[in-house]
Amino acid sequence: MHFLRLSIIAIAGLVASLCGPVLAQSSYPDKPLRIVSPFAAGGTTDVIARIVAQKLAEGFGQPVIVDPKPGANGIVAAEHVAKSAPDGYTIIIASNGTHGINSSLFAKLPYDPVKDFAPITRLGYTGYLLVVNSTSPVSSVGDLVARAKANPGRHSLAYTASVAQLTGALFMLTTGINMIPVPYKTPTQAFTDLIGGNVDALIEPITSALPQVKGGRLKALAVTSTRRSSLAPDIPTFAESGYTGFEVTGSLAFYAPAGTPKDIIAKLHSGLSRVLTSPDTKEKLLQVGWEVALTSPTELAEALNAEIATWARVFKEANLPKAQ
Repeated sequence: MHFLRLSIIAIAGLVASLCGPVLAQSSYPDKPLRIVSPFAAGGTTDVIARIVAQKLAEGFGQPVIVDPKPGANGIVAAEHVAKSAPDGYTIIIASNGTHGINSSLFAKLPYDPVKDFAPITRLGYTGYLLVVNSTSPVSSVGDLVARAKANPGRHSLAYTASVAQLTGALFMLTTGINMIPVPYKTPTQAFTDLIGGNVDALIEPITSALPQVKGGRLKALAVTSTRRSSLAPDIPTFAESGYTGFEVTGSLAFYAPAGTPKDIIAKLHSGLSRVLTSPDTKEKLLQVGWEVALTSPTELAEALNAEIATWARVFKEANLPKAQ
Protein backbone atom coordinates (compact mmCIF):
# COMPACT_ATOMS: atom_id res chain seq x y z
CA MET A 1 0.00 0.00 0.00
CA HIS A 2 2.84 2.36 0.79
CA PHE A 3 4.35 1.73 -2.65
CA LEU A 4 0.95 2.28 -4.29
CA ARG A 5 0.54 5.67 -2.58
CA LEU A 6 3.98 6.77 -3.79
CA SER A 7 3.17 5.68 -7.33
CA ILE A 8 -0.10 7.60 -7.33
CA ILE A 9 1.64 10.72 -6.02
CA ALA A 10 4.38 10.40 -8.65
CA ILE A 11 1.86 9.99 -11.45
CA ALA A 12 -0.15 12.96 -10.18
CA GLY A 13 3.01 15.08 -10.15
CA LEU A 14 3.86 14.03 -13.69
CA VAL A 15 0.37 14.87 -14.93
CA ALA A 16 0.53 18.26 -13.21
CA SER A 17 3.90 19.03 -14.80
CA LEU A 18 2.60 18.10 -18.24
CA CYS A 19 -0.62 20.06 -17.85
CA GLY A 20 1.09 23.15 -16.43
CA PRO A 21 2.14 24.67 -19.79
CA VAL A 22 -1.23 23.87 -21.32
CA LEU A 23 -3.09 25.58 -18.49
CA ALA A 24 -0.75 28.56 -18.70
CA GLN A 25 -1.32 28.84 -22.46
CA SER A 26 -5.10 28.51 -22.11
CA SER A 27 -5.15 31.61 -19.89
CA TYR A 28 -3.17 33.63 -22.45
CA PRO A 29 -2.94 36.56 -22.32
CA ASP A 30 -2.81 37.26 -18.61
CA LYS A 31 -0.33 40.14 -18.66
CA PRO A 32 0.61 43.07 -20.96
CA LEU A 33 1.85 42.43 -24.51
CA ARG A 34 4.53 44.32 -26.41
CA ILE A 35 4.52 45.17 -30.11
CA VAL A 36 8.09 46.03 -31.07
CA SER A 37 8.36 48.49 -33.96
CA PRO A 38 11.55 48.64 -36.07
CA PHE A 39 11.20 52.36 -36.73
CA ALA A 40 11.14 55.60 -34.76
CA ALA A 41 8.19 56.82 -32.71
CA GLY A 42 5.91 59.10 -34.70
CA GLY A 43 6.61 57.43 -38.04
CA THR A 44 3.97 55.65 -40.10
CA THR A 45 4.80 52.18 -38.75
CA ASP A 46 4.60 53.49 -35.19
CA VAL A 47 1.25 55.13 -35.89
CA ILE A 48 -0.10 51.89 -37.37
CA ALA A 49 1.20 49.85 -34.45
CA ARG A 50 -0.58 52.15 -31.98
CA ILE A 51 -3.86 51.93 -33.89
CA VAL A 52 -3.66 48.14 -33.74
CA ALA A 53 -2.42 48.05 -30.14
CA GLN A 54 -5.36 50.05 -28.81
CA LYS A 55 -7.93 47.77 -30.44
CA LEU A 56 -6.02 44.59 -29.56
CA ALA A 57 -5.92 45.63 -25.91
CA GLU A 58 -9.68 46.07 -25.91
CA GLY A 59 -10.18 42.59 -27.31
CA PHE A 60 -7.64 40.82 -25.08
CA GLY A 61 -8.45 42.73 -21.92
CA GLN A 62 -4.74 43.38 -21.37
CA PRO A 63 -2.55 46.43 -22.10
CA VAL A 64 -0.67 46.29 -25.40
CA ILE A 65 2.45 48.45 -25.39
CA VAL A 66 4.16 49.74 -28.54
CA ASP A 67 7.92 49.61 -28.08
CA PRO A 68 9.90 51.43 -30.84
CA LYS A 69 13.43 50.09 -31.32
CA PRO A 70 14.76 51.89 -34.40
CA GLY A 71 18.18 51.33 -35.89
CA ALA A 72 20.14 49.64 -38.65
CA ASN A 73 17.27 49.31 -41.11
CA GLY A 74 15.16 47.41 -38.60
CA ILE A 75 17.90 45.03 -37.48
CA VAL A 76 17.87 46.25 -33.86
CA ALA A 77 14.17 45.46 -33.39
CA ALA A 78 14.25 42.18 -35.32
CA GLU A 79 17.21 40.85 -33.35
CA HIS A 80 15.57 41.86 -30.08
CA VAL A 81 12.35 39.98 -30.86
CA ALA A 82 14.20 36.96 -32.26
CA LYS A 83 15.95 36.61 -28.90
CA SER A 84 12.83 37.26 -26.78
CA ALA A 85 10.98 34.56 -24.88
CA PRO A 86 8.63 32.60 -27.18
CA ASP A 87 5.63 33.13 -24.93
CA GLY A 88 3.48 35.39 -27.11
CA TYR A 89 4.04 38.50 -25.04
CA THR A 90 6.59 40.08 -27.42
CA ILE A 91 5.83 40.33 -31.13
CA ILE A 92 7.16 42.49 -33.94
CA ILE A 93 5.38 44.56 -36.56
CA ALA A 94 7.89 43.80 -39.29
CA SER A 95 8.36 45.36 -42.70
CA ASN A 96 9.47 43.63 -45.86
CA GLY A 97 12.75 45.40 -45.18
CA THR A 98 13.42 43.59 -41.90
CA HIS A 99 11.91 40.37 -43.28
CA GLY A 100 12.87 40.13 -46.93
CA ILE A 101 15.21 42.79 -48.25
CA ASN A 102 17.70 42.75 -45.36
CA SER A 103 18.62 39.17 -46.23
CA SER A 104 20.11 40.45 -49.49
CA LEU A 105 21.03 43.98 -48.43
CA PHE A 106 23.40 42.90 -45.66
CA ALA A 107 26.29 40.48 -45.92
CA LYS A 108 25.45 39.15 -42.47
CA LEU A 109 22.43 39.44 -40.18
CA PRO A 110 22.23 38.70 -36.43
CA TYR A 111 18.90 36.97 -37.03
CA ASP A 112 17.32 34.65 -39.58
CA PRO A 113 13.96 36.05 -40.78
CA VAL A 114 12.67 32.53 -41.46
CA LYS A 115 14.16 30.32 -38.75
CA ASP A 116 14.01 32.82 -35.86
CA PHE A 117 10.35 33.85 -36.20
CA ALA A 118 6.86 32.35 -36.11
CA PRO A 119 4.57 34.03 -38.67
CA ILE A 120 1.23 35.33 -37.39
CA THR A 121 -0.43 37.39 -40.14
CA ARG A 122 0.25 39.99 -42.75
CA LEU A 123 -1.23 43.36 -41.81
CA GLY A 124 -1.40 44.94 -45.24
CA TYR A 125 0.45 46.86 -47.88
CA THR A 126 1.11 50.23 -49.46
CA GLY A 127 2.03 50.78 -53.07
CA TYR A 128 4.59 52.96 -54.81
CA LEU A 129 3.89 55.37 -57.63
CA LEU A 130 5.98 55.89 -60.73
CA VAL A 131 5.60 59.62 -61.37
CA VAL A 132 6.90 62.22 -63.83
CA ASN A 133 6.60 65.98 -64.15
CA SER A 134 3.05 67.01 -65.00
CA THR A 135 4.36 68.74 -68.16
CA SER A 136 6.33 65.71 -69.33
CA PRO A 137 5.38 64.24 -72.73
CA VAL A 138 5.53 60.81 -71.07
CA SER A 139 1.99 59.66 -70.32
CA SER A 140 2.39 55.92 -69.64
CA VAL A 141 4.87 53.33 -68.46
CA GLY A 142 5.25 52.26 -72.10
CA ASP A 143 6.22 55.81 -73.09
CA LEU A 144 8.91 55.95 -70.42
CA VAL A 145 10.28 52.52 -71.35
CA ALA A 146 10.37 53.44 -75.05
CA ARG A 147 12.27 56.66 -74.37
CA ALA A 148 14.71 54.91 -72.05
CA LYS A 149 15.37 52.18 -74.61
CA ALA A 150 15.94 54.75 -77.34
CA ASN A 151 18.44 56.61 -75.15
CA PRO A 152 20.05 54.11 -72.77
CA GLY A 153 21.76 55.68 -69.77
CA ARG A 154 20.46 59.17 -70.51
CA HIS A 155 17.25 59.22 -68.48
CA SER A 156 17.21 59.32 -64.68
CA LEU A 157 15.07 57.51 -62.10
CA ALA A 158 14.97 59.02 -58.60
CA TYR A 159 14.09 57.41 -55.27
CA THR A 160 14.16 58.29 -51.56
CA ALA A 161 14.03 54.95 -49.74
CA SER A 162 15.75 51.58 -50.00
CA VAL A 163 12.59 49.75 -51.07
CA ALA A 164 11.98 52.36 -53.78
CA GLN A 165 15.60 51.99 -54.91
CA LEU A 166 15.20 48.24 -55.25
CA THR A 167 11.83 48.72 -56.93
CA GLY A 168 13.60 50.87 -59.50
CA ALA A 169 16.24 48.19 -60.00
CA LEU A 170 13.55 45.56 -60.48
CA PHE A 171 11.71 47.86 -62.91
CA MET A 172 14.83 48.21 -65.05
CA LEU A 173 15.50 44.46 -64.97
CA THR A 174 11.89 43.68 -65.88
CA THR A 175 11.74 46.11 -68.79
CA GLY A 176 15.33 45.77 -69.96
CA ILE A 177 16.08 49.49 -69.72
CA ASN A 178 19.04 51.39 -68.35
CA MET A 179 18.22 54.53 -66.37
CA ILE A 180 20.49 56.48 -64.04
CA PRO A 181 19.45 55.91 -60.38
CA VAL A 182 19.42 59.15 -58.38
CA PRO A 183 19.09 58.93 -54.58
CA TYR A 184 17.47 61.64 -52.46
CA LYS A 185 17.36 62.01 -48.71
CA THR A 186 13.85 63.47 -48.59
CA PRO A 187 10.75 63.43 -50.82
CA THR A 188 10.72 67.24 -50.82
CA GLN A 189 14.12 67.37 -52.51
CA ALA A 190 13.09 64.72 -55.04
CA PHE A 191 9.81 66.48 -55.85
CA THR A 192 11.59 69.80 -56.32
CA ASP A 193 14.07 68.33 -58.80
CA LEU A 194 11.42 66.33 -60.64
CA ILE A 195 9.15 69.36 -61.02
CA GLY A 196 12.18 71.44 -62.03
CA GLY A 197 13.18 68.97 -64.73
CA ASN A 198 16.43 67.85 -63.13
CA VAL A 199 15.35 64.18 -63.06
CA ASP A 200 13.02 62.34 -65.41
CA ALA A 201 11.02 60.04 -63.15
CA LEU A 202 10.58 59.08 -59.51
CA ILE A 203 9.42 56.01 -57.60
CA GLU A 204 7.89 57.13 -54.32
CA PRO A 205 5.44 55.75 -51.72
CA ILE A 206 1.87 56.57 -52.65
CA THR A 207 1.25 58.39 -49.36
CA SER A 208 3.79 61.12 -50.15
CA ALA A 209 3.50 61.18 -53.97
CA LEU A 210 -0.29 61.26 -54.28
CA PRO A 211 -0.77 64.80 -52.88
CA GLN A 212 1.67 66.05 -55.54
CA VAL A 213 -0.33 64.23 -58.21
CA LYS A 214 -3.66 65.56 -56.95
CA GLY A 215 -2.14 69.03 -56.78
CA GLY A 216 -1.32 68.86 -60.48
CA ARG A 217 2.45 69.10 -60.01
CA LEU A 218 3.20 65.47 -60.92
CA LYS A 219 1.70 62.86 -63.24
CA ALA A 220 1.27 59.27 -62.06
CA LEU A 221 2.03 56.57 -64.63
CA ALA A 222 1.31 53.45 -62.56
CA VAL A 223 1.08 51.98 -59.08
CA THR A 224 3.33 49.05 -58.15
CA SER A 225 0.75 47.04 -56.19
CA THR A 226 -1.08 44.01 -57.58
CA ARG A 227 -4.42 45.84 -57.40
CA ARG A 228 -5.28 49.48 -57.93
CA SER A 229 -5.06 51.51 -54.76
CA SER A 230 -8.26 52.50 -52.96
CA LEU A 231 -6.61 55.90 -52.50
CA ALA A 232 -6.25 56.42 -56.24
CA PRO A 233 -8.47 54.00 -58.17
CA ASP A 234 -7.91 55.86 -61.43
CA ILE A 235 -4.17 55.05 -61.53
CA PRO A 236 -3.44 51.77 -63.37
CA THR A 237 -1.17 49.03 -62.10
CA PHE A 238 2.01 48.00 -63.91
CA ALA A 239 0.28 44.77 -64.95
CA GLU A 240 -2.53 46.79 -66.54
CA SER A 241 0.15 48.84 -68.27
CA GLY A 242 1.53 45.70 -69.91
CA TYR A 243 4.25 44.75 -67.44
CA THR A 244 3.13 41.61 -65.65
CA GLY A 245 5.29 40.10 -62.95
CA PHE A 246 6.22 43.53 -61.62
CA GLU A 247 4.38 43.94 -58.34
CA VAL A 248 6.13 45.57 -55.41
CA THR A 249 4.64 46.89 -52.20
CA GLY A 250 5.77 48.04 -48.83
CA SER A 251 4.25 45.51 -46.46
CA LEU A 252 3.85 45.03 -42.73
CA ALA A 253 3.30 41.76 -40.89
CA PHE A 254 3.29 40.38 -37.38
CA TYR A 255 5.74 37.73 -36.18
CA ALA A 256 6.46 36.13 -32.81
CA PRO A 257 9.76 34.52 -31.80
CA ALA A 258 10.30 31.01 -33.15
CA GLY A 259 9.06 28.34 -30.79
CA THR A 260 5.95 30.25 -29.72
CA PRO A 261 3.23 27.62 -29.07
CA LYS A 262 0.79 27.14 -31.93
CA ASP A 263 -2.26 27.80 -29.76
CA ILE A 264 -0.84 31.20 -28.78
CA ILE A 265 -0.11 31.98 -32.44
CA ALA A 266 -3.73 31.05 -33.17
CA LYS A 267 -4.99 33.42 -30.45
CA LEU A 268 -2.78 36.24 -31.74
CA HIS A 269 -3.96 35.60 -35.29
CA SER A 270 -7.59 35.61 -34.20
CA GLY A 271 -7.16 38.79 -32.15
CA LEU A 272 -5.29 40.66 -34.88
CA SER A 273 -7.75 39.50 -37.55
CA ARG A 274 -10.65 40.79 -35.48
CA VAL A 275 -8.93 44.16 -35.09
CA LEU A 276 -7.79 44.54 -38.70
CA THR A 277 -11.12 43.57 -40.27
CA SER A 278 -13.08 46.11 -38.25
CA PRO A 279 -14.29 49.00 -40.47
CA ASP A 280 -12.93 51.57 -38.02
CA THR A 281 -9.39 50.15 -38.11
CA LYS A 282 -9.43 49.70 -41.89
CA GLU A 283 -10.46 53.32 -42.37
CA LYS A 284 -7.75 54.60 -40.01
CA LEU A 285 -5.09 52.56 -41.80
CA LEU A 286 -6.28 53.74 -45.20
CA GLN A 287 -5.92 57.33 -44.03
CA VAL A 288 -2.18 56.73 -43.62
CA GLY A 289 -1.97 54.93 -46.95
CA TRP A 290 -2.21 51.27 -45.92
CA GLU A 291 -4.68 48.70 -47.17
CA VAL A 292 -5.49 45.67 -45.02
CA ALA A 293 -4.64 42.26 -46.50
CA LEU A 294 -4.63 39.45 -43.95
CA THR A 295 -3.05 36.02 -44.32
CA SER A 296 -2.85 32.79 -42.41
CA PRO A 297 0.49 32.02 -40.73
CA THR A 298 1.24 29.53 -43.51
CA GLU A 299 0.46 32.05 -46.24
CA LEU A 300 2.69 34.62 -44.54
CA ALA A 301 5.55 32.10 -44.39
CA GLU A 302 5.15 31.42 -48.11
CA ALA A 303 5.05 35.14 -48.91
CA LEU A 304 8.20 35.70 -46.85
CA ASN A 305 10.12 33.01 -48.73
CA ALA A 306 8.97 34.48 -52.04
CA GLU A 307 10.03 37.98 -50.98
CA ILE A 308 13.49 36.81 -49.95
CA ALA A 309 13.90 34.99 -53.27
CA THR A 310 12.77 38.02 -55.30
CA TRP A 311 15.25 40.42 -53.75
CA ALA A 312 18.06 37.87 -53.86
CA ARG A 313 17.51 37.69 -57.63
CA VAL A 314 17.39 41.48 -57.98
CA PHE A 315 20.63 41.94 -56.05
CA LYS A 316 22.35 39.27 -58.11
CA GLU A 317 21.14 40.33 -61.55
CA ALA A 318 21.56 44.05 -60.90
CA ASN A 319 24.95 43.43 -59.27
CA LEU A 320 24.02 45.51 -56.24
CA PRO A 321 26.56 45.73 -53.38
CA LYS A 322 25.85 44.35 -49.92
CA ALA A 323 26.21 46.46 -46.80
CA GLN A 324 28.78 45.17 -44.35
